[in-house]
Amino acid sequence: MATPLSDSSLSPLKTIAVVGLGTMGTGIAEVLAKAGREVVGIDISEAQVVRCVAALESSTARAVERGRLTEEERAQALARVRTSTDLGAAADADLVIEVAPESYEIKQQIFRELDGIVRPETVLATGTNALSVTRLAADSARPERVLGLHFFNPAPAMRLVEVVSSVLTAPQAVAAVTDLAIELGKEPVAVGDRPGFVADGLLFGYLNQAAAMYEAKYASREDIDAAMRLGCGLPMGPLALLDLIGIDTARTVLDAMYAASRDRLHAPAPILKQLSEAGLTGRKAGRGFYTYEAPGSAVVVPDALTPRDGEHLTPGRPVRSVGVAGSGTMASGIAEVFAKAGYEVVLAARSAEKAQAAKARIGKSLSRSVDKGRLTAEAAAGTLDRITPAGSYDAFADVDLAVEAVAEDLEVKRQLFAALDKVCKPGAVLATTTSSLPVVACARATSRPRDVIGMHFFNPAPAMKLVEVVRTVLTADDVHSTVREVCVKIRKHAVDCGDRAGFIVNALLFPYLNNAIKMVQDHYASLDDIDAAMKLGGGYPMGPFELLDVVGLDVSLAIEKVLHREFRDPGLAPAPLLEHLVAAGCLGRKTGRGFREYARR
Repeated sequence: MATPLSDSSLSPLKTIAVVGLGTMGTGIAEVLAKAGREVVGIDISEAQVVRCVAALESSTARAVERGRLTEEERAQALARVRTSTDLGAAADADLVIEVAPESYEIKQQIFRELDGIVRPETVLATGTNALSVTRLAADSARPERVLGLHFFNPAPAMRLVEVVSSVLTAPQAVAAVTDLAIELGKEPVAVGDRPGFVADGLLFGYLNQAAAMYEAKYASREDIDAAMRLGCGLPMGPLALLDLIGIDTARTVLDAMYAASRDRLHAPAPILKQLSEAGLTGRKAGRGFYTYEAPGSAVVVPDALTPRDGEHLTPGRPVRSVGVAGSGTMASGIAEVFAKAGYEVVLAARSAEKAQAAKARIGKSLSRSVDKGRLTAEAAAGTLDRITPAGSYDAFADVDLAVEAVAEDLEVKRQLFAALDKVCKPGAVLATTTSSLPVVACARATSRPRDVIGMHFFNPAPAMKLVEVVRTVLTADDVHSTVREVCVKIRKHAVDCGDRAGFIVNALLFPYLNNAIKMVQDHYASLDDIDAAMKLGGGYPMGPFELLDVVGLDVSLAIEKVLHREFRDPGLAPAPLLEHLVAAGCLGRKTGRGFREYARR
C-alpha cells in the first residue's frame, strides 16, 4: 500500500540517485554535485560508469581552468559523487532521477525495482521527454511520489527544467523538486503530462516539418538551416539540430506525440524512419542529414549533397540602378540596403510627399548608424544622395531591377506589376517582397512572367541578413542568377525556394506559433511558462508570444490562413484564440494589447 503523504513526510532532497549515466545523466550528476548534493550515479554498464567519472573529472577540470570553480571546490564536488552498477545503491536516496533510454519497458522495470529498494518517502522522477509520466506512475507502488523532471542537454549549461505532474502526483513532491531546481540555479516550469511537454512539444513539430520540407526537395538542407538561423535568430538550423539530438530520438518523440495527438504535423516524416533504420542517426553516427568528420564530431565535412561553388553557371543580367516601390518601413529599409551597396536607387510611392517622407526615414536611420559608429558621416551622405524619391512609377523607366514592397494584398500587387510591365524597360527584372502570396500570380499580371521573381527581405531590412529567393515555374535562369548576384553585392545571404505559401521561414515558423497558442487555449501552460521554456530550453531569442505581439496578431493570422488554405492540413487551422483576439482589435504591441498588455507610448 502506498504511504499517505503529509507535509512533514518529505525529506530534504540531500542525497540524489541518478539512474542512467549517459550524456544527460552525467550532466545532471555534475549539476547536483556542484550544488552540494550527495550523488549516487547508477548504470548497469561498468564501462558507462567509468566514462561518467572521466567526464566529470574532465568537465570540472575545465571549470577550474576557466575560473568557475576553485581546485578545492572541484575536489569537494567529485568527492560527493559515488557510482555503482547496482540499483540497490539508491536505497538511501531522497530523490531518484531516472534518465534511462526512452522505453516504457526499461523505465517501468526500473521503477518496479525501485519500489522495493527506496524508502516510502523517496521521490521518483523520470527524465523522459516523450513518454507518459502518468503511465509510468500508475505502475509504481507509490504513484503519488512519481513525477517528471525534464532537464535539457547539456544539463550544466541549460537553465530550463520542466516539472511534470500527472493526475496522481502529490503537490508536496512537486514543491520539493521545484525548490531543488531553483537551488540548482535552474528555472523550473510547471507543466502537465503530455508527450513533449512544452519545449519539445513545440520544438519537435517544427523539426518534423523541416525534415518533410527537405524530403520534398523544396529546399536544400543548407538553405533550410540558414533560413531559420538568419531569419529567426535561432542558434542552429532544424536539420543540424536533428543531427545533434539524434534522428532516432526525434523519431521516438514524434511517434509518442502523434500517438497522443493524431495531429499530422507530428506524424514522423518518412525520411526520419529511413535514416534511423539505415543507422544514419546524426552526429553520434557520423552521418545524418549532414556528414561529420567522425562519429560524435561536430565538424561537418563535404559530401555528395554539398553545394559546389559556381553551381549557378548562367550569367546574370547587369544591374546598375534599382527601383523600390512603396513608402513603408520595408520599402525604405530595402532602398537603404541597395543605396549602401552603391546602387542608384529610385524610391517611388503613390505621391511625392510619401516618397520624400520615406527618404527622410532613411536619413534618420543612417544618422543612427553614424551615431553608433557603424557608418561615417561621409558614407551616410553618399548613401542618401544615391536615393531619388519619386511620386510616380514612371520614374522606373530606366531601372535594371524593380523591387515592390507595397501592401500584402494580392490585388494591389497585381495592379502594381501590371503598371511596372508598362513602365519598365525590356530585360528589367521585376521582384516582389511578398512573404505569403503566390509570386506566379504577380508574374501573370505582366506580359513577361519570365522576368518576375520573389525577393523576400526580412524586417528590418538593413539589419536582417536573409533574403528568400523565390523562383516560379516561369522564372528564367538568368533572372534567378541576377538576383543571386545582387544578394552578394548587398551582403545578404540568399536561400533558394519554390513558389509556395510561407516559403521556408514562415512555413516553419507560423505552425510553431500556432501550436503555442493552442497550448494556452487548452490551459496546458501559461504564456510566461511557454515563453520561458522556448528561450531557456530551445535557445530562441524571443518566446512565441513575445514574437506574436511584435509581428502583429493580424499579420500572423493572415499568414496562418494562407498556410492552411494552401496545404489543407487541419493542424494548420488558425487557433480560435488568435482569431478572437484579432476580432477584438488586440493586435499586439502596435495596439497596446495582444497576448499581453503594453504601456502606451
